[in-house]
Amino acid sequence: MLMTPPDNLLGREFVRLNASPASKEAAIAEACQLLVAAGCVAPEFVESMLRREAVANTFLGHGVAIPHGMGEDKGLIRRDGIAVLQIPEGVEWNPGQVAHLVVAIAAQGDAHITILRRLTRLIQDDAKLQALFTTNDADEVVHRLASDAPRVAPAAANDFNQSFSWVVEYPTGLHARPASAWVDVVRANGVPVRVRHNQEVADARNLVALLQLGLRKGDEITVSAEGEGAETALAALRAKITGLTAQEVADAARAAAKQAAAPVRGWTPPGNPLTISGIAASPGLAIGKLHVLGSEILEIPDQPVALSEGGNLLHEALTNTRQQLAALADDTARRLGAQDAQIFKAQVELLNDSDLITLSCQLMVEGHGPAWAWNEAVNRMAARLSALGNPVLAARAADLRDVGRRVLSWLDPSIAAGSLSGLPEDPCILVAQDLSPSDTAGLDTHRVLALAMIQGGPTSHSAILARTLGLPAIVAGGETLAQEAISGQLAIADGQTGRLYLNPSPEDVASAEAWAADLRATREKEEAERARPATTTDGVHIEVAANVNRPDQVPVALSEGAEGVGLMRTEFLFLETGATPSEDEQHAIYRGMIDALGDRPLIIRALDIGGDKQVAHLHLPREENPFLGVRGARLLLRRQDLLIPQLRAIYRAAAEGGNVSIMFPMVTSVGEIIRLREICEEVRAAVSGPVLPIGIMIEVPAAAIQADSLAAHCDFFSIGTNDLTQYTLAIDRQNPELAAEADSLHPAVLRLIAQTVKGAKAHGRWVGVCGGIAGDALGAALLAGLGVSELSMTPRDIPAVKAKLRGVAFSALASLAEKALDAATAAEVRALDLP
Repeated sequence: MLMTPPDNLLGREFVRLNASPASKEAAIAEACQLLVAAGCVAPEFVESMLRREAVANTFLGHGVAIPHGMGEDKGLIRRDGIAVLQIPEGVEWNPGQVAHLVVAIAAQGDAHITILRRLTRLIQDDAKLQALFTTNDADEVVHRLASDAPRVAPAAANDFNQSFSWVVEYPTGLHARPASAWVDVVRANGVPVRVRHNQEVADARNLVALLQLGLRKGDEITVSAEGEGAETALAALRAKITGLTAQEVADAARAAAKQAAAPVRGWTPPGNPLTISGIAASPGLAIGKLHVLGSEILEIPDQPVALSEGGNLLHEALTNTRQQLAALADDTARRLGAQDAQIFKAQVELLNDSDLITLSCQLMVEGHGPAWAWNEAVNRMAARLSALGNPVLAARAADLRDVGRRVLSWLDPSIAAGSLSGLPEDPCILVAQDLSPSDTAGLDTHRVLALAMIQGGPTSHSAILARTLGLPAIVAGGETLAQEAISGQLAIADGQTGRLYLNPSPEDVASAEAWAADLRATREKEEAERARPATTTDGVHIEVAANVNRPDQVPVALSEGAEGVGLMRTEFLFLETGATPSEDEQHAIYRGMIDALGDRPLIIRALDIGGDKQVAHLHLPREENPFLGVRGARLLLRRQDLLIPQLRAIYRAAAEGGNVSIMFPMVTSVGEIIRLREICEEVRAAVSGPVLPIGIMIEVPAAAIQADSLAAHCDFFSIGTNDLTQYTLAIDRQNPELAAEADSLHPAVLRLIAQTVKGAKAHGRWVGVCGGIAGDALGAALLAGLGVSELSMTPRDIPAVKAKLRGVAFSALASLAEKALDAATAAEVRALDLP
């Protein structure tokens, strides 16, 4: 016989099995009656519980509800107690919510928190929870809610009954990217899986738990599973674990090669300035005044709310943050590359970690507010990662704090999502405790010359992004940097040696300037030619434009040599905020784009939502296969409440001057573009706007094959090679297993592009490309050879593409394109020699 817990809150007399109440109200009354019978509450307490339900939802999730009374009715509680009503058939708590276990709470203080903490932990174990829904043993219910099962199994005896061993082969150990791939496989199979290293065990469904194992190369682990499908699940996970080895080894080799290719030595000052030694994180030399970011300590007010309200607030904040990170990943992929975008995709997985969410919920159950509870949970888990002694995993703590702050900004609008503030107008060397990946990705490289971090490491995501941005960076400067760095102080940052020189002499500055001049020589020559048109040696001009999201990105694009904006992605106006922008707000942004460009062309793409880009506040219906569902033009025609205000804003902005075109995404039929043009004309007439060129994106094979028919109703085409590749090859470009095969230079994709160009020429229309291969030297050469007359790309790719096109004859590009069309594989295309 199991004993009643010493706190005497829950015993057999508090448990009723096999109940069958007719309604939620009846279930609450029956559970409360157990408390009344035990002398815990006055009979009137049931009314208090029912009033609580009227103002707050006490459904905790996973078939569990926790009804409790109003705060002002604590006088009705005679002693603390918890009653459990088991309802095997379930009772509807709210629409779509079925409760099988009703845990009624009567508590004057916090004595009940221990059991509620156990309950939130039990929710993570579906098998044990389901067993409680049908058990005929009241003692089992008491035991499950009265015993503290250890979070980490202490020894090999706790391995599940099927297992395999593996010695870690990843050069940098188990870090976020491969660990998130493990998590995906385990969750897809739905079988409990443990990963054990020595005495430490992690639930393989939890990314943070896996990272906390601190696995290094050479560590031996045991991976075990139980239940139906365990053998299949282990086989799939083993294939994933070993299959990632080649990629991890290759990534490490590339990193080593980059380091080996870097200059062997850095600059040496002729004088004797104060030298702070850190770790080199990104090469380059910068001279400027320091700007020290204050070490901001967040004071999060602890403002408790009803548990259900707190859960709803946290859920909404997590959802909104996932949308923000998806937008940031997409933006980073286009500006800096797909590899850097993976940083923010990995951050999304941190938000899915059940340990983190459960800890937050436990803190809320203990009576803390959602913002305070979330911040405390993030800090605790980040501290665990930092304490592991593994620099790669410690660097992930910065990611956790970064994404945690984004969630906080939704829970408490007074907290900014980013930490940068008050940057001086003059370019500076930025000194900070650490810099979040999202702050680093958004840095204005015209105002920030270099980074010097007190903490951090060379493998941190901020360091990786600094290298992509071309910013010299020093990390781990330590307390010396924290104590000596003063805003306004002149300094020289050498990202090659990891040194920061304070108060250099005029001789030091002159020497550094000469050194930097040598490094800049090649870049300056390229910069001087960025403005030159991309005209081939035999006189064919290819327009080169930029893909941008906001007006403040235009100056950077123009400085890189862009001749206009070939794609303004208006979806980011919706993705980056928690509400739909109004017509006037959109008008101001479009007008800002026009003003920034002057007479240069601007192609505004109408809202492109669906597929991998979902917007929580639009409340779109869930689709089983969103890539084949209501997205792009299909959505716009169904949601004219989104389309018409956007068109009104565009036509109003264009009426004030500018070189504006409108482009519609994901058009698949002639009927769609005809109807869209009709709506454009209705809106144009209503606002007295100018007639604007109207084009469409060619993103699906149907549109490419029917290009001649579509061209009769369009002014231009722009090919989205990313989606066109995905739909042509039937490969999800976000699937890590297949991403390498989603090659836009596949002959099948190139042939569809050639067919698009041919169809457009039949009606005298021009064709552009705004997909990923436009910014690739070989891709740009092939596209030009196929007859594409405009290429739009990430601004940083523009100088190289223009230089390539200027140095070759168009006839040679056409010949190259013919060879590519005759190739059998993407590999054969990539093996072709550039002229």
